[in-house]
Amino acid sequence: MKAGRIPEKLILQNAAFAPEMMGLEPAGGVYAHIIGVDIVRVGPDEYYVLEDNLRTPSGVSYMLEDREAMMQLAPDLFHRCKVAPVETYPENLRRTLESVAPASAGQSPNIAVLTPGIYNSAYFEHSFSADQMGAQLCEGPDLFVDGGKVYMRTTTGPERVDVIYRRIDDDYLDPLTFRPDSMLGVPGLFNAYRAGNVTLVNAPGTGLPMTRRSIPMCPKSSNFISGKSHC
Repeated sequence: MKAGRIPEKLILQNAAFAPEMMGLEPAGGVYAHIIGVDIVRVGPDEYYVLEDNLRTPSGVSYMLEDREAMMQLAPDLFHRCKVAPVETYPENLRRTLESVAPASAGQSPNIAVLTPGIYNSAYFEHSFSADQMGAQLCEGPDLFVDGGKVYMRTTTGPERVDVIYRRIDDDYLDPLTFRPDSMLGVPGLFNAYRAGNVTLVNAPGTGLPMTRRSIPMCPKSSNFISGKSHC
């Protein structure tokens, strides 16, 4: 914006712009921890990146399940084509989440996946991801803020939550900061985030859409198949 390459109105008048993030440095300086890249194959060695999804990218669980099915149905295909393995994704995802936990979390950060609930179209992925990572699957009412820290209600009492892999949009995260009519979020969550007592993945404001042309990428060797690639 300062260089004049992006008009201010594209940012400031965008519905996804989160002014609450101005002046706030997220943990480790990382805004987008998980990126869903839409890639289309247009030739033997030519691909187009259609868009980057940076807010709540979804779809990776279906890729993991499809891979498991394909390995049972056509095991020879993977030997012939030297397809790269993907089963380490849940482990890598957990390591990513742990790496941005607050310093107060210690060696074993408590991770929660925040879901809108069973009626969301991607609920399968929310529960699948939580299960594969060994994280807790929570809805808004399962969490509460006390003393600027986030806790999870359990049968044995409150448990501190250090990292929230949120699968709900910015507007619904915290009714005290964003939409006051939200029943999906956690009151006081953003203030706890601002204080550095909990990390939100991805950071609010990362859903700001920007229009751009498709960018070709021609890797020397690639095992991408048309669809979504998650980084």
